[in-house]
Amino acid sequence: MIKKTFYITTPIYYTNALPHIGGAYTTISADVLARWNRLLGKEVFFLTGTDEHGQKIQETAEKAGKKPQEFVDKIAQAFQEAFKMLNISNDNFIRTTNPYHEKEVKKILQKLYDQKYIYKGFYEAFYCVGCEQYKTESDLTYGKCPLHNRDVELRKEEAYLFKLSTFQDKLLRLIKSGKLNILPEERRKEIITFIEQGLKDISISRLKEKIYWGIELPFDKKHTCFVWVDAFWNYVSGLKTNQDKFWPADVQLMAKDIARVHATIWIALLLALKYKIPKMMFIHGYFMVNGQKMSKSLGNVISPVYLTATYGADSVRYYLLRNISFGSDGNVSESSLIDRHNNELANKLGNLIVRVSTLAEKYGISKTKITHLKSEKLIKTFFSYLDKFEFDKALNEAFTFIDACNTFVQDKKPWESKDKKVLYEISNAIKDVTILLSPFMPASCKKISQTFNFELSLKALKTPLQVNKIKKSEILFTKIEATPKIANTNLNKSPKIEGIMTPIDFKDWQKIELKVARIENVEDIEGADKLYKLTVNLGTEKRTICAGLKKFYTPSQLKGKKCIIFVNLAPKIMKGIKSQGMLLAAESPDRSQVTLIQPEKDIKEGSKVM
Repeated sequence: MIKKTFYITTPIYYTNALPHIGGAYTTISADVLARWNRLLGKEVFFLTGTDEHGQKIQETAEKAGKKPQEFVDKIAQAFQEAFKMLNISNDNFIRTTNPYHEKEVKKILQKLYDQKYIYKGFYEAFYCVGCEQYKTESDLTYGKCPLHNRDVELRKEEAYLFKLSTFQDKLLRLIKSGKLNILPEERRKEIITFIEQGLKDISISRLKEKIYWGIELPFDKKHTCFVWVDAFWNYVSGLKTNQDKFWPADVQLMAKDIARVHATIWIALLLALKYKIPKMMFIHGYFMVNGQKMSKSLGNVISPVYLTATYGADSVRYYLLRNISFGSDGNVSESSLIDRHNNELANKLGNLIVRVSTLAEKYGISKTKITHLKSEKLIKTFFSYLDKFEFDKALNEAFTFIDACNTFVQDKKPWESKDKKVLYEISNAIKDVTILLSPFMPASCKKISQTFNFELSLKALKTPLQVNKIKKSEILFTKIEATPKIANTNLNKSPKIEGIMTPIDFKDWQKIELKVARIENVEDIEGADKLYKLTVNLGTEKRTICAGLKKFYTPSQLKGKKCIIFVNLAPKIMKGIKSQGMLLAAESPDRSQVTLIQPEKDIKEGSKVM
C-alpha cells in the first residue's frame, strides 16, 4: 500500500537580518503540521529555508563591509541554528544561492521567455526597497510604504516584464471556485478585491550594473532576476528529485504581508509553466509585542534564540500556538509566556506526570476498564481542530482534559488507597493526551512516553496502555520564579554576528553584572554530551551552572579554577537543571577550541569585574 503524502512549506526567510519570532512562529506552525501528518502515517516533506538575493541584501552587505555571499552565509547559518534550537523537523533547508536552485531558476526563465510570457520593455512604478515590491498609490500612506515608513522610489528603467495581467481572470476563477483554497476567509476576500482592481505586468529583472546580486538572466546577461521569481521557485527546486511524489504542495504557510504576491505572481508562474497549483495557502497575522506592532525601529523585535535559550523550545512552541489564534493578529510578551509556562506546563502537566509516575513506580498499575477518563471525545475534537489549523483550541481542549486528570487524582487519592486500577486509568489518559500533544512539544512528550513506556504513534493512541514498570519522571518544567529583566523592552537578544548587528549602547552594557567565582565541583549530566553541572563559589553564595565545556576540559582540569560569571542573567533550565548564570569563555574562529576567561589567582571570589 502506497503511503499518502503531505508537502508543507514556509516562506523562505529574507537574509538581510537575523531571525525574529515572526518567522519562528510560521516555522513552528509548519513543524506541528508536519509532525501531526507523520503521526497520521503520511509520508511528509517539510521545506523551509532562506531567500538570499536582491537589492536589499546587496545594500545591507555593502554597509556592513561584507561581500553578499559572506553576509548571507552567516545569516543563513543563524536561521538554521535557531530552527535547530526550536526542534524544527524540516526535511530540507533550501538556500537560493544554492547552485542547483540557480540552475533550475535559469531553466524556467528561459522557458517563460521562449513561450513569450517574458518580454523586454520599460517599467515605471513606485518601488519600496524594504518590501522588494512595486506599490500602487493606494498602497501608500502619505507617499510612504506603511510597512517600512520610508519613501518609495518612482522607477522607470529598462526591464524584462512577466505577463501577469493575462492571468487575472483565471486567478479570480481559481480563487472564487475554491480550486486555489486561501484561508482564512478574510484573507481570501482581500486578495479577490486586490485582483479585481486590475493586475499589471510586472518587472522580473534589474539591470546588472545596478543590482548585481541576483541570478543572471539566461537570455540577457546585462540583467539579473528579480527576487520574487527566484524566491518562489524554491518551493519546487527544494524538492529536488521528489517533485513527482510531493508536488503540488498540500499547505503553504505565510504571513499576510506576502499573501498578495503569492496568490498572483507565484500562481501565475505555475500556470504559465503548466504546473499544478498548491492545494491550500494559509495566511497568518502579525505579532503585537506588549500591545505594539513588532518593529525593529521600536526596538521590540523578539529573538527566538533568546526565548528558546531562556525558557526551552517546548515552552516557546506551546506558548506561541496556545496564545494566538492562528490566522489572526496576536499579542505576545515575555511575562505572559512565563505565566503559561508556570501555570499550565509546570503546575498542570508537569505536576501530573511527576505525581502519577512516582505513585506508579511505588505501587504499580493494574489493567482495568476505563470508566472515568475516557479520551474518545478529546481525540475526535483534537483531530477536528487540527484539520482547521485551530491550534489554540486544540491545546485548550488538551489542557481541559489534563485538568480532569488532575481532579481525578485528587478525588481518588491513590497515595492513600494504593489503588493500582486508578493509577492505570490515569496513566492511560496520560498516554492519550501526550500522543496528541507530541507535535507541539516533541521533546517533553518523548520523555513522558519513555517514562510510561508507550510509543508516540497513532496505533498507541487507539490501543490501551500495556501494563509495565513505570519509573518516576524527572521534572519536565521547572517553575520560573524570577521576573524577566528585559521582557517588556528590547527582546532582540540574538548572538551578535559580526558586521550585522549595531553596537549596543553603553547603558545596556552597564546592566551586565560580572563576578569572580571558583569552580568547586564538576559533575556529568545524564544524557548530555556537551554539558557539565558546575557548583561555583561566589564568596557570599554558591550557584549551580550548566556549562558546555565537556569537549574542551576534563572535570579535574576545571575543579579549583577561578572564572568570570555573568551573575544577573535570567535562569535557564538545561536538561532539567536550573542553571543560574553563565561562564565567560573565548571561542576560536573555527569553533574548534574554547578557553575559560580567568582572573589573576589572588583575586577573591565575589569580586566584581569592572
